[in-house]
Amino acid sequence: PGHAADAALRNATPSLQGNLLIGAINSIGVRRDANAVDPLTAYLQDADDAVVSAAAVALGRIGNDAAAKSLRAALVSSTDTARSGIAEGCVLCAERLWASGHNSEAIDLYDLLRKETIPRQRLLEATRGAILARQQRGISLLIDQLQSPDKGLFQIALSTAREFPGHDVDQSLADEMARTTPARAALLIVAMADRQHTVKIAAILAAAITGEKSVRIAAIEALGRVGNTSCLSPLLDCAIENDADLQRVAQKSLADLPGESIDQDIAARLAKAEGQGPIYPLLIELIGQRRIDAFEALQRAAGDSDKVVRNAAFFSMGTTIPEDKLSVLIQEVISPKFPEDTSVTQLALKTASIRMPDREACAQQLAESVERASPLTKISLLQILGAMGGPTALEAIGVATKSNDPQLQDAGSRLLGEWMTIDGAPVLLDLAKTVSGEKYQVRAMRGYIRIARQFTMSEPERVEMCKKALEACRHPAEQKLVLDVLKRYPSMETLRLAIHALQLPELKSEASQATAAIAQKIGNKSREARDLIANVDFQKIKLEIVKAEYGAGTAQKDVTEVLQKLAVDSPLIPMPSESYNACFGEDPAPGIVKRLKIEFRINDATGGATFEEDAMIILPTPK
Repeated sequence: PGHAADAALRNATPSLQGNLLIGAINSIGVRRDANAVDPLTAYLQDADDAVVSAAAVALGRIGNDAAAKSLRAALVSSTDTARSGIAEGCVLCAERLWASGHNSEAIDLYDLLRKETIPRQRLLEATRGAILARQQRGISLLIDQLQSPDKGLFQIALSTAREFPGHDVDQSLADEMARTTPARAALLIVAMADRQHTVKIAAILAAAITGEKSVRIAAIEALGRVGNTSCLSPLLDCAIENDADLQRVAQKSLADLPGESIDQDIAARLAKAEGQGPIYPLLIELIGQRRIDAFEALQRAAGDSDKVVRNAAFFSMGTTIPEDKLSVLIQEVISPKFPEDTSVTQLALKTASIRMPDREACAQQLAESVERASPLTKISLLQILGAMGGPTALEAIGVATKSNDPQLQDAGSRLLGEWMTIDGAPVLLDLAKTVSGEKYQVRAMRGYIRIARQFTMSEPERVEMCKKALEACRHPAEQKLVLDVLKRYPSMETLRLAIHALQLPELKSEASQATAAIAQKIGNKSREARDLIANVDFQKIKLEIVKAEYGAGTAQKDVTEVLQKLAVDSPLIPMPSESYNACFGEDPAPGIVKRLKIEFRINDATGGATFEEDAMIILPTPK
C-alpha cells in the first residue's frame, strides 16, 4: 500500500527492459496509478510490441480522461502488429469510464473502436460496450446487431440482450423475433427467456402456437422456464399434437412449468377429463411428474379399461401415493385386476417404497405381504425390499432365503450377496453356515467376504470378519478371497491371520504371498512385525538374485554377490544386520537416503523390487 510503492515502480521502469519492464508496467496498471499516464504513454511508441501492449492495457486499467486521450491517439496511429494490444487497452479504458459514470466519453471510445480496423474479438467487445453504455438509447443499436448478417455480431447481440437493463428492450426483442428468420428466432427466444423477470410471455406463447416447427420447439421449451397459467392450455394442446417432437418438448415443459396454481389447475382438469381421449392419460402423467396429491383420481384411473390410462395411473401412484395408502398399491401387486399390469404395478410399488419417509414401516408392510403373494410375486416383493435396505428388509430376505423354496433361496441369496450395508454381514455368515445347497452357501460366503473387502469399518471388526470367514469357508477358493482382503488392509492383526493361514496346506502358496505382501507394507514401521516374520515358514521357492544395487543417484554399489549368498528358498532374505551399510560393507552415499534395487527370478518368473534403506527384504511374487 501507499504512494511510495507507486513511485518506486514508476522510477524503476527506465532502467528495466524485456519481461522485467513488462512486469513493472503490469503492476502499475493493476495499482491504477494515475501519475503513471505520461510514462506509460511514452511506452506506446516502444519498438517492442509486447511492451506497447502492456502499456496500453495498463492505461486501460487506469481508465481516466488522460489515459483515454493517449489511447485514442495511439489507436489511430498504431502499426498493425501493436493494434491488438492498444485496442484491448481502449476497451478496458472505456469500461472504466462507463463504470465511473462518464458514459459519453465511454461511448466515444467504443464507437472509435468500432470504426477502426481492429482484431475481431476487440470489435465484438466494443460493440457490446457501445450498446450497454448508451443505456435505453442502445436498444436500436442492439436490434441493428440482431439484424446483422455477421454471425459474430448477432451472437454478441444475443449475449448483450440477456444483460440489458430495464424492461423496454423486451418488446423490441419480441418484435424482432416475430420478423426474423426461423433459425434466428429460435435463438432469440432462448435469450428472451433468460430475462425471466421482464420477458414478454405472450410473444413466446404466440410463437409456440403458430411458429415454424423449430421456433415452436424453442418457444415451448422456454415456456417451461418462464410460463404461467395462461400457458397451460396451449401447452396441453401441443402435448397431444400429432408430432412426436412437439409432444416430447411440450410434456417436458408442462412438468417444469412453475407455480402452485398450475398444480391446482391440473388437478381440477383431471377430475373432469375421464373419457376425453389422450388428454386424460397426459394429465395423469403430469400428476406424477409434478408430485401433485390426487390419490382418489389416480385410484379411479387405475381401474380404467384403457391400459394406457392404467399405466399412467400406476406411474403417478409410484411417485405420489401417501404412506397411509401404500396398502392399495401392495394389493394391486399381489392381486392385479389386469394380469398384464403386473410389471407396471411392481415398478410403481418399488418407486413408492424407496421414497417413503418411514422406510421401516413400509418394509414391515411389504414383509407381511410376502406370505400372501404367489411365488413369482414373492420374489418381486423381496427385490423391492432389497432395494430399500434396512433391518426389517434384511430380516425378511434372510427368512425367505432359509425357506425350502429353491426360487426364494436363489432370489434371497442373490439380494443378500449384493447387500449395501455392513449389517448384512451376520445374516450372510449365518446363511453360509446353515442354508441348504452348496450354491447358496458359496454365494452367501462371497457376499460376506465382499462386505469385509469393500465396506468402511474398524480394523478389529474387519479382522474378526476375516477370521470368521476363514473358519466358515468350505472351499479354498473362498479362503483365498479372504487372503486378498488381508493384503488390502495391512496391519499387525491381518499379518497374524495370514501367518495362521500358512498352516493350511491348500493355502500355503497364497498365504505365503499374502504374508509377504503385508510384511512389505508394515515391516519397516514395526519391530514386532520384523520379529514375527523372522520365524515364518514361507512356502519354499526357487529364488535367483540376478542383480542388486544399493545407493542414491549415481552413487551405486553392486551388492549382487552379497544378496546371492544371503538368499535362501524363501521370499524373505534374512539380513545379518538391520543396517544395509553394515551388511554391504560401506555407505555408498553418506548423508543421503538410499535405496536397494533387486532384479530376481522366482520359480523362473522374472521380477523386480525396490526397498527403502534398512527395510525388511521380502520379495514379491512376480505377476
